[in-house]
Amino acid sequence: MSEMRVDQAAGLRRMAQPNPVRVIAITSGKGGVGKTNVSVNLSVALADAGKRVMLLDADLGLANVDVMLGLKPKVNLSHVIDGERTLEEAIVNGPSGIMVVPAASGVKRLAELSTMENAGLIRAFSELNHDVDTLIIDTAAGINESVTSFSRAAQEIVVVVCDEPASITDAYALIKVLSLEYDQHHFRVLANQAHSAQEGRELFNKISRVTDRYLDVRLEFMGVVPYDEYLKKAVQKQRPVVQAYPRSRSSVAFKNLAQKTDKWPVPSAAGGHLEFFVERLIQSRNGHMEMPV
Repeated sequence: MSEMRVDQAAGLRRMAQPNPVRVIAITSGKGGVGKTNVSVNLSVALADAGKRVMLLDADLGLANVDVMLGLKPKVNLSHVIDGERTLEEAIVNGPSGIMVVPAASGVKRLAELSTMENAGLIRAFSELNHDVDTLIIDTAAGINESVTSFSRAAQEIVVVVCDEPASITDAYALIKVLSLEYDQHHFRVLANQAHSAQEGRELFNKISRVTDRYLDVRLEFMGVVPYDEYLKKAVQKQRPVVQAYPRSRSSVAFKNLAQKTDKWPVPSAAGGHLEFFVERLIQSRNGHMEMPV
């Protein structure tokens, strides 16, 4: 596929979808802090509020969005990259109409795509026949190349933390790497599994005090998702808590977070479409050993 034809497809897609897409990366310094739960429930809460949401499972080592939602996809992102299937065929309908793009566990060669595969991936997103206004990316945990690449390609980076020393330390390490090595300077921090609003705010303050001292970054407190036994029950049922237990404390919190998210700055129409997200992703991967894009 020539670059001209990819550009033409991108142009046609922009005409079909005039509204820019808000791209949000949900990440964390360590695993086990509930990052995927946040991604899933925020996606569903936004969809319930009338947004057209796509949820991309970008944990290329341990894909689990489909497991959490009880989905059984037959096609995933690796098939799209290989040109075997279209992105349309990979999308699975999730709760409240969210569009789920499943990952494939262990498929890490996204970092080593050929020029033709890169063009094909951009084309796949640019030719998507679904209108989307919010793309949520559930990244892997840690500070590997996959996490930094997807985070750099997004417009908003949400760092999920919980009240564990390792969570705070690893969250700071992630922010430090993205700031010093990849020129990212704005992060939103979400306190998860907090036993009180005060505890959640203190988690944010712990990180903020260190970043204010050592890094040139701006942290914003996104809010708190309280510790909730109903959230555990929802996970066991393979359902989002906002649907399984809509009046639970965590469900109310996710709905409030969705309202906050909807008020974040909207990306410019010039670079806010899905194919531009993929272009940024590819640039960040190809240039990870060079100066940040």
